[in-house]
This record gives sequence, structure tokens and C-alpha cells, in this order.
Amino acid sequence: MDKKSAFFIILSIAILAVMLYFVGIDKIIETLKNANPALIALAIGVQIFTYLLYNLRWKWIINITDIKVSFAQLLPITMVGLAVNNITPSGRGGGEPVRAYILAEQHDSYLKDTLATVVADRMLDTFPFIVLAIITIAATVFYFQMPTWLLIILILAVIAIVAILGILIYLCINPNFGYKIEKFILRIVNRVYKKGSENMEKTIHDNIFGFQDTMKVLISNRKVLYYTIPLSFVIWVFEILRVYIVFLAFGATLNVVVIGEVFIIASLVGMIPLLPGGLGAVDGVMVGFYSKAGVSMSLAAPVTLIERLISFWMATIIGLVILPHYGSSVLDRISVGSSAESMDNPQDDA
Repeated sequence: MDKKSAFFIILSIAILAVMLYFVGIDKIIETLKNANPALIALAIGVQIFTYLLYNLRWKWIINITDIKVSFAQLLPITMVGLAVNNITPSGRGGGEPVRAYILAEQHDSYLKDTLATVVADRMLDTFPFIVLAIITIAATVFYFQMPTWLLIILILAVIAIVAILGILIYLCINPNFGYKIEKFILRIVNRVYKKGSENMEKTIHDNIFGFQDTMKVLISNRKVLYYTIPLSFVIWVFEILRVYIVFLAFGATLNVVVIGEVFIIASLVGMIPLLPGGLGAVDGVMVGFYSKAGVSMSLAAPVTLIERLISFWMATIIGLVILPHYGSSVLDRISVGSSAESMDNPQDDA
């Protein structure tokens, strides 16, 4: 973990601590004592099962390529990706290049191919989220009476996600767009690197169009789409189910639809690249909206605390424990950026 990520985590924990202080730490502790441990354990089990579903979707995508990796080998890479997403303030996308890099390095594959599988996996996760987010925003306008500024932010966030998804899809189906991106990257490379630019130009060209070729194969395979798109919706259902179970653990009976709406809104906030994993901001949004739905602050705060311990901190801790297995240089290589030559196949310099 770099100093910047550590700073953001410390800042986010401080924000959460201030929020808990104003709610009343004594009330929160008292509420926590009354929680049903069996239901908390069930929520943890649902979250672990969700990790397996994430891994399964990525495995189905990888099966279309020539990359040879088992479900068990892929699972720790998935967990590392989730952890890096949580510690980098990059709109929950910092773990994707890390996943691609580790998969390429550990299983003798080209980065352009592993990156294509990760992008496809991300796209398949984003598609149902966009559908749910649009429905949620429309519903919450009537249920929660959101302030105009928050509504505008949420709508802009959805538009930004749709735009990024559209650009990725367009890149996959339009070779000319690939040429434009190649020229843009080459202008940057030529300014930074004075020597060996010809080799870099060839490598960048091969990577961009190799990525396009792999993406075309992935998105044109109907069998994968038939399996992965429904699975993506199922994953989001389990995410919401976990929150519902946590509420039950505290004896609350909040409508599952309302829980789903709050969860989707909080997830939208978490995708805004301000804080790692939306720490502090997501917690505040969840507590605020739960209280608007009629849940007392003394109950909304511990529910959110336990839910985030399960959904955020569990994945972060597991992933960071696994990360040293792949080498301490992984995050440095991704954050600083590899040279163009080494990006062609990380296995060459392993």
C-alpha cells in the first residue's frame, strides 16, 4: 500500500469516527450487543458466496480465451483485485489492472488478453448496475425526496458510467477508434521517452489491436453473455440480501426494496473517485438514507458499521494478506506504470 492510499484510509476512518461520535458511541455499542450472531455469520457467509460468484463470472469469461487457469487459482487474484479497489481512490477500478497483471505474470499470458477479460468482466458487472441505478434514482425521487444537488450528482455519475461503458464497447467494435487511441498514446509516449520509441510504438500497436481482437471474441460469444449477464444480476441480488440479513440481525424489518435503493445509491457514491472504497462518504450516505426511511440513527449506524466490516474490510484484509504471495512489486508496477516493452508479456521479466 502506498502512502497516498494509507492517507486516504486514515482520513476515511477519521470521518467515520466523527460520524459515530455524533450519533452516540454508547448507543451504538448497546445496539451491537443485541445483534444476533447467527445472522451476522449468515451475512458473512453470503458475502463469501458472492466472492465465489465474482470469481465464477470471470472464469467463464477466461474460458473463451487460451488462458489456462483453474477456478481455485483465480480466486486469490479476484480477492487481491477487490482489495486494491478498496484502497485506491480510483472509482473502484484500481484493482482491475492489478488482476490483469497478476494473471498474465502467473499464467504465462499476454497482458492484452488478460486485460480484455478483466474489462469484459467489469462491463458485465456495470450493465446490471446501470439498469438498477436508473430504476433506483427514479424511485428514490418519490420515496426519499432527495435534494436537487444530490440528484444531479447521482444522474451525472450514471451518465459518466454509461459514457465509459459506451466508449469501451465502441473501442471493441471499431478498429478506427483503436487507431485514434494509439495515436493519442503515442503522442504521450514520444514526449516521455526519447529512446527506443520505435519499439514502443510497435508494442503499443500490437497491444491495442490485440486487446480489440480478444474483446471482439469475448463480446460476440453468445453463450458467455447468456450465462454472465444473469449471473451479474444475481450477484447484485446477493449484495442487497447481505444488507437485509444484517438488518434482521439487529431486529429491524426495513423493506428490502428500500434497502436495495439505499445500497445502489451508496454504490454510486462509492464509484466516485474521491476516497478509497467510498469510505466515510458511503457510510454517511447509508446512515442518512436509512434514517430518512424511518430507521433511528442509533440503529442505522451499527447496521452500516457491521455491513461495511463485512463488505469492505473483509475483502480488503483477505486481499492484502494474499498480495505478498504475488510479490511486493505488483502495486508499484501498476501505479508507476510498466515500460511498453514489459507490458507485452509480464512473464518475460518474471
